[in-house]
Order: sequence, then C-alpha cells, then structure tokens
Amino acid sequence: MDKILDANSPVATVLGGSGFVGKYVVRRLVRRGWRVRVAVRSPNEALFLKTYGEVGQVEVFKCSIFDSNALSKCILGSRLVINAVAGLLNETSKKIINRYYIEGPELLASICTELKVAKLIHISAVGVDKQSRSLYSSAKAKGEDKLREKFANAVIVRPSLIFGHEDRFFNRYASLATYSPFLPLIGKSTQFQPVYVDDVALAIEKIATEKDLIGIFELGGPEILTFEKLIKKMLFVIRRNRLILTIPFGIANLMATVFELIQNLSFGLLPLPFSKDNVQQLRNHNIVFEGNNSFNDLGIKPKDIDTIIPLYLYSYRPHGQFNDITNSAKK
Repeated sequence: MDKILDANSPVATVLGGSGFVGKYVVRRLVRRGWRVRVAVRSPNEALFLKTYGEVGQVEVFKCSIFDSNALSKCILGSRLVINAVAGLLNETSKKIINRYYIEGPELLASICTELKVAKLIHISAVGVDKQSRSLYSSAKAKGEDKLREKFANAVIVRPSLIFGHEDRFFNRYASLATYSPFLPLIGKSTQFQPVYVDDVALAIEKIATEKDLIGIFELGGPEILTFEKLIKKMLFVIRRNRLILTIPFGIANLMATVFELIQNLSFGLLPLPFSKDNVQQLRNHNIVFEGNNSFNDLGIKPKDIDTIIPLYLYSYRPHGQFNDITNSAKK
C-alpha cells in the first residue's frame, strides 16, 4: 500500500539505484513513503527514476562509491543507506576487483558510521568465500567483513542468480538462441537457486522498514536447478530447439585465457565473452546456505521462474508475442 509523503518522511540513499536491482528497490521505497536519494555515476541515465514518486520525492546525485566527499553529501541526513552498486561481470584485474568489492564498501561503511546512519544494507552474492580461488567470490567476502568492521550492524543480502525483465542471464542466452544452432554451457551440472528481482527488492524493503531485522540474509527462489535445466526451461519458453554444447572446465579455462589475451592486445576494445574467474565461479553451486536468514524469516514466498520468464522472453520466440496465434493458424 502506498504511503503519503510528508515533511517527516524518512530519507534513504541508494547507491547504484538505476541498476537492475537498484531501480526495483527505489520503486518500493518510494511507495512506502521514503524520500530517496539515488547516487549514480551517470545522473542523466537515472532521471527516469524521478517518475516513480511525487515531485521532489526522488533526487538523483552524481556520486562514486570511491569519492568520500560526494558520498558524505549524498548520505548526510539519511536514515537508511543501501549499496546496490552493480557487479563487474568480466573484470580480470585483481586491483580493480578489490577496489570495487573491498575498498568501496569499507569507505561507505565508515561514512555511514560517521554520519550516524540508522541502517546500512549491502547487496552481496550467494556463495562468497574468502578462501575461494575466484577473485570475485573472495573479494566479495572480504568486502563484507570490512563493511561490518566499520558498521557492526550492517545487513548483508546475498541473492542467488537474479532474473527479471532486464536480466543478463536469460536475455543473453535467449538472444543467442535466436541465431545460433547451439548454446555453449560451462558447468552444466552447477546448481542455481534463481530469485526474482522484485522479490529481492521486497526483502530489502522489509529489512529497511523493520528495525529488528539484522544479520545475513541469503535469498534464493523456490527451485534449485542445474545450469542445463535453466537453459532448457528458457528454450521451452521461447519455443526453440537448440543443441546444448557442454564445454569441460579445462577447455573453458584455456578458451578464457585466449579471450583475455586478445582483449589485452586490443587494449580493451574487443569484448570478453567470459573470463577465467567466470569459469572458476561456475565450478561452485550457487544456492543458499540454510544456516543464514532467508525469505522464510521475512515472511516472503518467492516466485518461481515458470511464472515470470514467459512475461519477458516471449519476444525471442520465432514470431514474438504472436507465436502461438501463428502456429494455431497453420492447423
């Protein structure tokens, strides 16, 4: 239920508020009557968020998670701060990864403590581990520790694979299936617990508005599925038959080495299909650990992928939204 905005409405700062998860979070906070400051690197690309609320309810600020002065200006007077800065998909530099996932969150937590922010929520990822051979996973875990060292009661939200209208997973493979006779898969038996993006936003909304909700929350959907089963579900939805080509981890690692070399030689001009770190991540299952808080502790029943993905993947069918009508006309 939408709440009325008034002079006493609380203020929230959302870093990365124009991103995939961030914009869903902003929308939910606005509906609960929060005044929201959206901190992003490119304000012009986030102006659409202003339409989510009343005039002046959503403000957009140019800010980097590494700029202490800009962060302080965005956060000053905020009761709530949410770090929804998007991840680095194919980054290979350890220095850059550590800067984003360790140094950035540490600085943010220090400023939140200094400015007496009531609650800090940090979006991380399921399966992070300081001992992991994956740079991404180990840096994420170390970043969580640094964050909680500076802000003891920070809430960590760890979603599994997130899906939704603008996701980079199903949309990427569905697009590939429109022109390729086969789909390459690395780690076809790796398990995921896909979670709907708005369910993640709903969880964050509840954590933000209920004072006693603290700790680590691992968020996964109702089904645990292998990588291969996820792709087969996607193919069924888009009404296409494609050969699934399994790439062994060893070969995938060699391919990634070549891809990284080519990207370096092109000075970053050529895109990187996947990195060695991506391959390492796919060696481990991406499912929630039962020892942490979950959707059950929030009273949320997450949606399954069969309910959601047909709503946005239909455009990849041979005849788009008219696919079923076209087929029935042939009978």
